[in-house]
Formats: sequence, C-alpha cells, structure tokens
Amino acid sequence: MATLAVLCEDVRGEIVIPVAKQPTPATFVDLVHKPGMLFLSRVKSPSTDQWNKHAYWRKILPELHLAYNGICAYSCHWIAYDTGADTVEHFIPKSVAPAKAYNWSNYRLVCAVLNSRKREFRDVIDPFQVKDGWFVIRFPSLLVVPGKELPERLVSRVQKTINRLGLNDEDTCMKSREKYIKDYCLGKVTFGHLEDEAPFIARELSRQGLTNTIKTMMQYRLSD
Repeated sequence: MATLAVLCEDVRGEIVIPVAKQPTPATFVDLVHKPGMLFLSRVKSPSTDQWNKHAYWRKILPELHLAYNGICAYSCHWIAYDTGADTVEHFIPKSVAPAKAYNWSNYRLVCAVLNSRKREFRDVIDPFQVKDGWFVIRFPSLLVVPGKELPERLVSRVQKTINRLGLNDEDTCMKSREKYIKDYCLGKVTFGHLEDEAPFIARELSRQGLTNTIKTMMQYRLSD
C-alpha cells in the first residue's frame, strides 16, 4: 500500500510512503536460496504441505525484520517482537511463480493479520512501487484514502489495496492508528516515537501541518 527523502533514506518501510529495497543478507543464499531451489528442482508444483515443509524463507525472518526496521509493509506500524507475529510475505504468490519463492526481492515484511488478507490476491499495490501521495490519512477520522490529485485509474488501484488489506478496519489497523494518535496527543509518546513506530502517521501529520493542532482537533482527555 513513496518520496519523502528523509524517511526513504532512513528506510522506514511502509506501503503509503515508498519502501526502499534492501540488500540481500549475506546468509540468504545458503539458508534460503540454495536449499529452496534444490527442492524446486525435484518438485515443480509443490502442494501446501510441501511448501510448509520447505519454508526456508522463515530462517531469514530476523534479517528481514532488521532490514525494514520492523515496520509492516502494509499497515505501516511497527511489528512487536513478542506479539506482533511478523511474517515473510511473498508479494508474487508461490502458486503463481514458484521460482520466486526463494528470492529475497519477492519478500515483504508484513504482520500476520495483513498477510492473511493479502493471501494470493493480485490487486494489492507493491510497496516497492508506491509513490508519495498515493495514500493519505484524513483527520480526525483517521481513514486512509487515495490522494486527491491521482488519475482515476490509480485511484481505483489504491482503493482496491485499501479494501483488500482492510487498512480502515476498525478492529485492527484503525485501532492501532487511533492508539498512536491518542498517545501522541496526550503526551505519552513523542513525535520521534511516531516516526520510529508509525512513520506514515508521522509523515501525514507533518505534511498536513498538524503536528501541534492535532491535539486540539482530536480533543482527547487524560481521563479518556
């Protein structure tokens, strides 16, 4: 689901601000690519059970998390080590292109919830292809919507991505956005914290000139 230079240079990956591709880890070939391609040389069209038994990509998950600063490519929120359930998302599904199952370039760091929504659907925009301004946040509703100046064709693609991933789902993505905003408005976290853990929110507050006025707009109280 970018280019804001500072965030791109700092590689805070997310769908609504472009995700910069990161170099292949030094251990990737031996841990993932070689054993994976050996498996595919024997099994051309693996079943689900066979994929699960040869899910070598899981061995590189710590490196994937580190490379993208723990930010989910779709929700734009930090994935906690203990409860976040980060996953290796094959952007091009294994069923469509088995040969890409063991390619670093096909991996996106995604939380388990949004990975389960994306599944093998092909109507989600690749985070590596997103440009700045394609996705924006409306305040105070906190809804993610297509940018205003986009051509109709692109508006449709952005909206399909929002719908497929449930970026405005009230029990998941929306709830997390509200918690980040509420904690910021109440002074429980700094703007720097938002930049680290919810960079899309931080970028939108800054772009819309709301870093200070958002606190009045949202009208949170310490007793809330």
